[in-house]
Amino acid sequence: MKVTELKANGLNKSYKVVADNNDVAKEYDLRLANVAKRAKIQGFRAGKAPLAMIKKKYHNEVMGEVMDEMIRKGTNEAIANNKLRPVNQPAVKVLSFDEGKDLEFEVNIEVLPEIKLGDFSKIALEKLTADVPAEEVDKAVSYLAKSRKQTVKVDGKKAAKGDTVMIDFVGSIDGVEFKGGKGSDYPLELGSNSFIPGFEDQLIGSSEGSKVDVKVKFPDNYHAKDLAGKDAVFAVSVREVREPKEVEINDELAKALGAESLDKLKETLSSRIKADYDNASRMKLKRQLLDELDKEYSFEVPNSLVDAEYNSIVQQYEQAKKMGRLDEEEKSKKEADLLKEYKDIAVRRVKLGLLLSEVGQNAKVTIKPEDINAAIMNEARRYPGQEQMVLDYYLKNKNAVEALKAPIFEEKIIDHILSLAKLNEKKVSVEELYKMEDDPKEKKTKKSA
Repeated sequence: MKVTELKANGLNKSYKVVADNNDVAKEYDLRLANVAKRAKIQGFRAGKAPLAMIKKKYHNEVMGEVMDEMIRKGTNEAIANNKLRPVNQPAVKVLSFDEGKDLEFEVNIEVLPEIKLGDFSKIALEKLTADVPAEEVDKAVSYLAKSRKQTVKVDGKKAAKGDTVMIDFVGSIDGVEFKGGKGSDYPLELGSNSFIPGFEDQLIGSSEGSKVDVKVKFPDNYHAKDLAGKDAVFAVSVREVREPKEVEINDELAKALGAESLDKLKETLSSRIKADYDNASRMKLKRQLLDELDKEYSFEVPNSLVDAEYNSIVQQYEQAKKMGRLDEEEKSKKEADLLKEYKDIAVRRVKLGLLLSEVGQNAKVTIKPEDINAAIMNEARRYPGQEQMVLDYYLKNKNAVEALKAPIFEEKIIDHILSLAKLNEKKVSVEELYKMEDDPKEKKTKKSA
């Protein structure tokens, strides 16, 4: 193979490759001979047909395979000889090929940029930290107590807002009972707005043994289309009226929640809140680092990667616009300005992605089984009470496990850089810790770098 550079335009390289006719002929003869060994021609035993007949029948098919093989070898040679790192599959254009002559083709390759890494110890970052206020822990305990709210039956009481009535009910439209409109011994908290608008209000003032015909109209946008916009009557029987009972915040509550004591419960909650604070601190620190890297490093990025990222952002934007979920900032801007902004975000993402990948390779960052296990456990903790279901999901879904690897790899690279950078801790209030800067890079369309 003879490889000659045609042109180089930034990250786009073009080469002319010439495959000598003798090499093409040898490859052709070798492949034709292999076909002849197994070919079945009528009137001949397998592998016994004359080569001329084999050639006549399989010539085009074999020649196509030969061209593919020569192009593959020539492309790989162009990449290896020039020590290229292709972004994607090279584009090939056949320039000339006639039987008995050389095969000439052009290979166009978009390559990854050469990135020279600097000294990360020169990076100085501010790490924000916040203590957990005692009142935040008390709020969390109070919330848990309210979530375990109990009710007690009160004889002879007229139901008021906030009370719970135990009811039997049968719904009908024009005197005909409809499907799903019947319930028995149902606990309905008045004022919870869990039933159709107007239903709960008509039970205020009722008492044990009351019979109430509750007249309502189903909303026009009701999920059951056969009921939407229709008038209905619910024959309701009140079986009990129950008042809310305050749950005492004490050791008994803590034990009911799985803690040894109230103090232990508060310690656990404080640790969970602190973990949230640490996560917020980490997010801000990472943002600072990425901004610093974006500012310090300048190199050309592959257009194909930028285009793919940009198209992904625009697709998210179009979907949000279609569903009426654009935020106020997006609504206030001209679409042309938004698209320009999204292009800048796409360039930043690709640039930082390539930079972090280079850092990871240079530092020999690897993902270990324990890293994946830790990530799966973190995912499980996000769904209290459903941990086993989450674990089973990852156990049975290899693609889901694979999807965890990219963010794990990125976080390990971030950890590596942070271990070298200078971190100055600064104590701040909780409000300041969670304060969001107004920056287009923080838009809801932004994904991980």
